[in-house]
Amino acid sequence: MAASELYTKFARVWIPDPEEVWKSAELLKDYKPGDKVLLLQLEDGKDLEYRLDPKTKELPHLRNPDILVGENDLTALSYLHEPAVLHNLRVRFIDSKLIYTYCGIVLVAINPYEQLPIYGEDIINAYSGQNMGDMDPHIFAVAEEAYKQMARDERNQSIIVSGESGAGKTVSAKYAMRYFATVSGSASEANVEEKVLASNPIMESIGNAKTTRNDNSSRFGKYIEIGFDKRYRIIGANMRTYLLEKSRVVFQAEEERNYHIFYQLCASADLSEFKVLRLGDANNFHYTNQGGSPVIEGVDDAKEMAHTRQACTLLGISESHQMGIFRILAGILHLGNVVFMSRDSDSCTIPPKHEPLSIFCDLMGVDFEELCHWLCHRKLATATETYIKPISKLQATNARDALAKHIYAKLFNWIVDHVNQALHSAVKQHSFIGVLDIYGFETFEINSFEQFCINYANEKLQQQFNMHVFKLEQEEYMKEQIPWTLIDFYDNQPCINLIESKLGILDLLDEECKMPKGTDDTWAQKLYNTHLNKCALFEKPRLSNKAFIIQHFADKVEYQCEGFLEKNKDTVFEEQIKVLKSSKFKMLPELFQDDEKAISPTSATSSGRTPLTRTLSKPTKGRPGQTAKEHKKTVGHQFRNSLHLLMETLNATTPHYVRCIKPNDFKFPFTFDEKRAVQQLRACGVLETIRISAAGFPSRWTYQEFFSRYRVLMKQKDVLSDRKQTCKNVLEKLIVDKDKYQFGKTKIFFRAGQVAYLEKLRADKLRAACIRIQKTIRGWLLRKKYLRMRKAAITVQRYVRGHQARCYAKFLRRTKAATIIQKYWRMYVARRRYKITRTATIVLQSYLRGYLARNRYHKILREHKAVIIQKWVRGWLARTCYRRSIHAIIYLQCCFRRMMAKRELKKLKIEARSVERYKKLHIGMENKIMQLQRKVDEQNKDYKCLMEKLTNLEGIYNSETEKLRSDLERLQLSEEEAKIATGRVLSLQEEIAKLRKDLEQTQSEKKSIEEHADRYKQETEQLVSNLKEENTLLKQEKEVLNHRIVEQAKEMTETMEKKLVEETKQLELDLNDERLRYQNLLNEFSRLEERYDDLKEEMTLMVNVPKPGHKRTDSTHSSNESEYTFSSEIAETEDIPSRTEEPSEKKVPLDMSLFLKLQKRVTELEQEKQVMQDELDRKEEQVLRSKAKEEERPQIRGAELEYESLKRQELESENKKLKNELNELRKALSEKSAPEVTAPGAPAYRVLMEQLTSVSEELDVRKEEVLILRSQLVSQKEAIQPKDDKNTMTDSTILLEDVQKMKDKGEIAQAYIGLKETNRLLESQLQSQKRSHENEAEALRGEIQSLKEENNRQQQLLAQNLQLPPEARIEASLQHEITRLTNENLDLMEQLEKQDKTVRKLKKQLKVFAKKIGELEVGQMENISPGQIIDEPIRPVNIPRKEKDFQGMLEYKKEDEQKLVKNLILELKPRGVAVNLIPGLPAYILFMCVRHADYLNDDQKVRSLLTSTINSIKKVLKKRGDDFETVSFWLSNTCRFLHCLKQYSGEEGFMKHNTSRQNEHCLTNFDLAEYRQVLSDLAIQIYQQLVRVLENILQPMIVSGMLEHETIQGVSGVKPTGLRKRTSSIADEGTYTLDSILRQLNSFHSVMCQHGMDPELIKQVVKQMFYIVGAVTLNNLLLRKDMCSWSKGMQIRYNVSQLEEWLRDKNLMNSGAKETLEPLIQAAQLLQVKKKTDDDAEAICSMCNALTTAQIVKVLNLYTPVNEFEERVSVSFIRTIQMRLRDRKDSPQLLMDAKHIFPVTFPFNPSSLALETIQIPASLGLGFISRV
Repeated sequence: MAASELYTKFARVWIPDPEEVWKSAELLKDYKPGDKVLLLQLEDGKDLEYRLDPKTKELPHLRNPDILVGENDLTALSYLHEPAVLHNLRVRFIDSKLIYTYCGIVLVAINPYEQLPIYGEDIINAYSGQNMGDMDPHIFAVAEEAYKQMARDERNQSIIVSGESGAGKTVSAKYAMRYFATVSGSASEANVEEKVLASNPIMESIGNAKTTRNDNSSRFGKYIEIGFDKRYRIIGANMRTYLLEKSRVVFQAEEERNYHIFYQLCASADLSEFKVLRLGDANNFHYTNQGGSPVIEGVDDAKEMAHTRQACTLLGISESHQMGIFRILAGILHLGNVVFMSRDSDSCTIPPKHEPLSIFCDLMGVDFEELCHWLCHRKLATATETYIKPISKLQATNARDALAKHIYAKLFNWIVDHVNQALHSAVKQHSFIGVLDIYGFETFEINSFEQFCINYANEKLQQQFNMHVFKLEQEEYMKEQIPWTLIDFYDNQPCINLIESKLGILDLLDEECKMPKGTDDTWAQKLYNTHLNKCALFEKPRLSNKAFIIQHFADKVEYQCEGFLEKNKDTVFEEQIKVLKSSKFKMLPELFQDDEKAISPTSATSSGRTPLTRTLSKPTKGRPGQTAKEHKKTVGHQFRNSLHLLMETLNATTPHYVRCIKPNDFKFPFTFDEKRAVQQLRACGVLETIRISAAGFPSRWTYQEFFSRYRVLMKQKDVLSDRKQTCKNVLEKLIVDKDKYQFGKTKIFFRAGQVAYLEKLRADKLRAACIRIQKTIRGWLLRKKYLRMRKAAITVQRYVRGHQARCYAKFLRRTKAATIIQKYWRMYVARRRYKITRTATIVLQSYLRGYLARNRYHKILREHKAVIIQKWVRGWLARTCYRRSIHAIIYLQCCFRRMMAKRELKKLKIEARSVERYKKLHIGMENKIMQLQRKVDEQNKDYKCLMEKLTNLEGIYNSETEKLRSDLERLQLSEEEAKIATGRVLSLQEEIAKLRKDLEQTQSEKKSIEEHADRYKQETEQLVSNLKEENTLLKQEKEVLNHRIVEQAKEMTETMEKKLVEETKQLELDLNDERLRYQNLLNEFSRLEERYDDLKEEMTLMVNVPKPGHKRTDSTHSSNESEYTFSSEIAETEDIPSRTEEPSEKKVPLDMSLFLKLQKRVTELEQEKQVMQDELDRKEEQVLRSKAKEEERPQIRGAELEYESLKRQELESENKKLKNELNELRKALSEKSAPEVTAPGAPAYRVLMEQLTSVSEELDVRKEEVLILRSQLVSQKEAIQPKDDKNTMTDSTILLEDVQKMKDKGEIAQAYIGLKETNRLLESQLQSQKRSHENEAEALRGEIQSLKEENNRQQQLLAQNLQLPPEARIEASLQHEITRLTNENLDLMEQLEKQDKTVRKLKKQLKVFAKKIGELEVGQMENISPGQIIDEPIRPVNIPRKEKDFQGMLEYKKEDEQKLVKNLILELKPRGVAVNLIPGLPAYILFMCVRHADYLNDDQKVRSLLTSTINSIKKVLKKRGDDFETVSFWLSNTCRFLHCLKQYSGEEGFMKHNTSRQNEHCLTNFDLAEYRQVLSDLAIQIYQQLVRVLENILQPMIVSGMLEHETIQGVSGVKPTGLRKRTSSIADEGTYTLDSILRQLNSFHSVMCQHGMDPELIKQVVKQMFYIVGAVTLNNLLLRKDMCSWSKGMQIRYNVSQLEEWLRDKNLMNSGAKETLEPLIQAAQLLQVKKKTDDDAEAICSMCNALTTAQIVKVLNLYTPVNEFEERVSVSFIRTIQMRLRDRKDSPQLLMDAKHIFPVTFPFNPSSLALETIQIPASLGLGFISRV
């Protein structure tokens, strides 16, 4: 693809900028060929028209894709040009805070002006053994590459460090040397590396100074060769120096200083030893006050002086030589204060007794007058005579300065020589690594001779660098079989020829120096005439005739000719040197002795630098006059020779380049000045490397990497099984121009820009795929969203409608309920009102009706009485009136009827007279008759009805009459009752009247009481209200106080809990630290012990050369020697016999201690024997007295007395025997003829041990015999004594009679013995009964007393309980009963424990006594004749039955101990034992052997066996310490042995889980607690060795399996790698995967389980393994920028989940192993979480609590997108994280300590296996031991 096709819309380019050097812009329109203007848009949004150069028509540089920005290697960039390099460095330095970057074979180091935590030993260990390309760029990676190539290629190496002043060259060189000193492993033998590092402060003090650019600028170049032996350990070093800037001694520019040593001296002038130097403040001296800046901020010159002196002492420079150095330096300062006074224009003088000069002469030991003379005069020698000529004041000042510079240069040379002597090694040097710390290209406003020499040296170095780069490129192309095309690169050979060839600048300068009247002007003219217009690299300034310009590889430099000749000549007056050589101060003449010996003399010009070379090569032999000529060589000639020697050395080594860059001139931390950076990149050759790389095929991919990266550009049909052919087919389709790439054997080579084009195609393909995926997913998501929204809407509607319906129903229910409530309430109110009204009405009615009734009653009563009166009165009146009325009425009727009748008669008479009248009457009468007839009929009917009614009424009347009659009777009864009730009513009325009076009185009292109650109620309410208010206030206060108390209690609780947790954690940490410290000490002790053994073996091999006929030392000797070695490790409380192979002088004290111990033991035995003898004598006397009393029956007791005397005689003979043996022992020990007498195995020693054993055994036997005899004598005495009891006398009389009847003596004796035994038995029974009765009585008395006390206590409790309420009484009685039962239980438990102890103790004693009695009986049976057996009385002895069960012990002979150890430990194969036998079998066997030795009470055997066991285990682990199975096997068995010693120790704490049978197997005689501690220490050492073996096995797998291998295929993307993975750096190692790690973990776990290792110990091992995996993975992640990506985080989390799954499968989740992976898990999460907003920052801070701040920031800085779709972490976000984490107190250490070993503990794990059931297989070869 043509380059112009890449300039499309949105493409980004770099355009030049005067301020920022290069600016980024974006194309707004596609570029078409022929366009003269590019439309661009800058990053700030400003549009710009960029005009192309009409001549070259060069397009601006294209910008690399963002995915390639920030790469570790600049050659990995697709577009290799200056802006890309500058931008990549800036991004890494500013954004990622990374100061190192590869540029092919060059390491670019940018000075951060800030201390970074990336140089600790953990970083060194992380880079040690790693390939250069596997880790992030670092000075340690370059140092490791050099160290590795030295060891692999057997070729010397060089590290060339260059850069400007202040760029960090010296620091980089120091770190490289420190790396070599750390990884070489020589610290255990010598302090060579410390001396190499100690040379730095010395050389910095005398060769470094403050400049305007750097506070610690090296003013000389140095090349340090660090020598290594065949094992590649540092053995020495040598230093060569170049071009010391002597002019600084006499002159400093503004804001600069002289060399540090002068200011250190002035700062230490107050020291007593410096008083003689007569120094003062630095401002008082001319040579230190010219710069006006005597103090460096943050630097204490006095402390630096102490460091310098300490370094001098370490390098072997004595105090006298140090004081000599300081005297010379002080003299230089005083010499600078010498003042000259002008006599005239051509002469000068020094004031008499001038103090500075006088001090100088005193310090230098020279004559004042002589030196004063030659400072103001000079000697001129001609062919015939010599002149002494005065000099002017200016010349005298220059001569003084030249002398000061010359002295300082000589002193500098002398110090360098002494440093080299201190670093020189007598061991032959096998190889070396050179570190060159040399000045970089310099250009100032005024450039002189110094800059010329510096730039000349840089031209040579650049040429060598270009050739090396060119050579590497050529080798790479040839290796990959790519056609080699000549690359046009800048060759600076013409510039070098211009300087150093014949008639070159240096040649013309030397020639002009030889001319008597040569000047700088004449030399300039010669330069113009020779080179101007003839050499393109040489130019003449337009406005100057005293300067010239040289076109260097980096830039054009204008040099001023003034001073060149004087600096090149190095003029120093010989007379002044002679005066110094004649000094009485011995050290001063030494400085000038080596002028003739050095190949490159060290004299320099008055203002130049001096080149110094090492003086190890042989001086050339020549004529005597040759020395003078050599001395006259110019500085330029000397420098050229030194430079040629340096180039020869560099060409003979493999170079490694470090280019130091100064980011800004103001020393601001992490501030990048693009102009200064570009200037230095051009000057140091980095851009030239880029240009050479870009000219060929800079981008290189392996076929697999290319396939993995660009698989997305291939179709399925394009993918073949052959990756190489697949890549070829794809590239032919993607890139048409075949010249843009080449196919090598293992790699594909691309031209510049092609990778960017492929990345563009890949990004477009991925973008299209992403768009399609996004389209589909977004559609699917929107559909899902719509369906969810629709479903949600329906659901919401349903719920809303349901809610509304429920609300409406609820409203209706509430309305109905309210109505019902209202109805019922209203009804209730109305009913209540009605009831009140009704009640009131009824009350009123009752009162009213009562009143009315009473009134009516009274009225009725009155009316009734009145009616009665009226009745009778009215009756009489009525009757009277009636009679009168009747009489009157009758009279009236008679009168009226008479009158009427008269009238009617008169009328009838008249009508009868009229006819018409009759007619009318007749008409009316008919009608009337008819009416009357009808009326009659009706009346008849009515009559009938009335008759019927009457009949009915009569019936009713009759019934009613009957009813009324009954009612009347009832009423009569009622009347009687009413009369009675009336009487009662009257009485009740009287009572009611009384009650009414009482009621009225009560009502009056009630009113008064109510009034009083109202008043009291009001007062009470008032008081209650007041109390309520107060109560409310008090409640509020109480609540506040309670709240406060609760808060305070809560706070106190939280505080106490926090304190408790913190203290607990602190105590745990302290315990772990203490345990870790102790285990580290054990580890160190083990290492030192191994080292001691190795050295001892080496000394044995070197010194003890085996002679003919020499026999090997017996194996017992080695065991004894190891026993002595081991016995020194443990603290024994008593003296122990120790045997060593040390010289005989060291054996005598040990054997004497043994002798004293044995002598003490024999004395004790004698004392015991004497006591026994006294007791026997006393018993004998008692027997004699009893014998005298029993003369009457001598025959009866004859046999018994004979037996007793026989025993006594036997004891006396045994005592004599013991005395004889003791005398033999003393005689054997007192022999001193030879030291071998008391040595192990000697006759006296054997006699001693045998007799000691026999004495102890005989002593036990005799003790038993004495006890038996004592019991017999006591019983005999009791039998002989006369008895007062009557029965006894009777018995004795009967006995005598029976005895007289007996004739046979044997029968009498037997009868007597039987009688005696019977009496003894009866007496013993009586005594036992008596004792039991006494005990029972005592027990009963005790019980009575306790019952009395209990009774009193019960009475007291009863009295107390009676005073309590019933509930409390019941509770108290229950509590009392519980307390009583608890006390009884405790007493019973104590009694049970005492009985258990007594039973165990008695069982042990019974076993011992049974064994001893059995041995005693066997011995007696052997010693007694058969006749004695017949006559001897049979004593009733309990004969123990022989047990058939085994006791769980193994018996072996002393001489078989080494065989036991050899078969069981040294030659045992763990694999067979672990698979076929029970776990821990060797431990059980060893413990059973220890048990038997303990049973025999043989402390020597126990000690020897344990010592041999421990030393043999150590020997096995030393021999096969790299085998995991062996170490695991012996760790398991050591722990089991330790647990057995604890389990059967007899201590209660370890016997809780034992069976009764196991408790019987406890050790009886020895306390092996100290050996348990030794075994615990041994187990710790084995555990640490196991961890080291694990680490060595897992280490190669971790990085590959956890980080590099793609467990999830296709997630991680491969990015361009550049040249950093060179062929020489890549080791041929197998690729490990996560499955490899899991398989290895399974192997470890299965082996440990097979060996029967304790589960808790397995958990600790697994925890340690996982810690190693996590720490190594995290450390590599923190040091590899290419691993910090989102996809890698996913890979890590998947890998960690697989490890967790492994833990779950093995049931090890509670082992703490998962927690050790927490930092790694959080780092992986940190790679995957969002990293944009403040919320993300807060989430990260809370999530990453197991990571330190430095680790979090490092991961964020290293985070690198693998694809364009990912985004980088912004600087502001990282600063936000730092601000949030600034209060977190954590370690500033970046890496985890992968070597850290957790403190191990061995929890007690008792075994349930019974010892007596263990069978010893024949395969172990232990047939010589037997089960007991």
